[in-house]
Amino acid sequence: MNRSLRLRQTLRLSTAVTATLVAGTVGFHQILGEPWFQAFYRSVVTATLAGLDTVPTTNGARALSIGLVLAGLTIIAYTGAVIVEVIAGGVLSGVLAERRRERTIERLRDHYIICGYGRVGRRVAEEFRLSGEPYVVLDFSTEAVTAAKERGDLLIEGNATEDEDLRRAGLERAKGLVAAADSDADNLYIALSARAARPDIQIVARASDEDAEKKLKLAGADRVVLPYASAGRTMANLVLKPHVTAFLDAVTTATGPDLHMAEVEVPATSTHAGRTIRDIRVRHATGAIIIAMRKKDGTFDTTPEPDVRIDPGDVLVCVGTAEELRRLEDLFAAGETVGD
Repeated sequence: MNRSLRLRQTLRLSTAVTATLVAGTVGFHQILGEPWFQAFYRSVVTATLAGLDTVPTTNGARALSIGLVLAGLTIIAYTGAVIVEVIAGGVLSGVLAERRRERTIERLRDHYIICGYGRVGRRVAEEFRLSGEPYVVLDFSTEAVTAAKERGDLLIEGNATEDEDLRRAGLERAKGLVAAADSDADNLYIALSARAARPDIQIVARASDEDAEKKLKLAGADRVVLPYASAGRTMANLVLKPHVTAFLDAVTTATGPDLHMAEVEVPATSTHAGRTIRDIRVRHATGAIIIAMRKKDGTFDTTPEPDVRIDPGDVLVCVGTAEELRRLEDLFAAGETVGD
């Protein structure tokens, strides 16, 4: 129920109560000759259906009492209807909003699941939001639920360590999962459950120390982040290599300037698979720069030469503007051919 409708109903109710009591007070004063306060008291007692102190002595007073009783019944019925409408409307709107949210989540494909919405989880969500990536938040704490709703995030109120709640978040359709709970044990359990259900999903987990990092990798996490270690390394680099750190920060965050890093996997059906960087003329065709290559065997070529061959399954790490990176993705898309 919107605020203007609620205000109109309150005004109607106040007007009806005031008019009924004024009419009753004036009527009893004129008909029975009672003092004003006694007449007002009789009006209140009659209109509220509390009963009568004495039976009116005249037909006019009796008729007025009947009228006040009927008016009181109407006012009470209207008040009850408004209260029921407010309660039922709030419950119904909440149910409908929850159902709409569930339907939206059910339609998601290739999204990310953020398990844990503390400081780390909120930062991950912010980066996804700015990058336009679809994601679902999975948490049950009051603080996390409130924060997610305030930011308009898609939310599943549940425990990420429960298989059913992971399923509700769309684990079988998700592209990746971030285990960002404050507890290493919870993140370990989340990684185990997610890996068991989806052997192919990408899992990034948070750990508090190196011992937890080892266990999380054994549980199936592809990458493990140690926030405190990362923060210390960043602070040291800001002192030792400020310009390098500033550049990396600019190209790896969604809030930076129009220069980004991206990774492009070369599909087996790409017409450029098996050709060299020089043959494809990547820089000329797209404007983006390939700064590294991850080969299928997991090794990295951090300074690929122009004559390096790009094979199916290789992952290209590139730098460029959003438009240049889009052209690069189109260049290596399956079955696509872009002129040099």
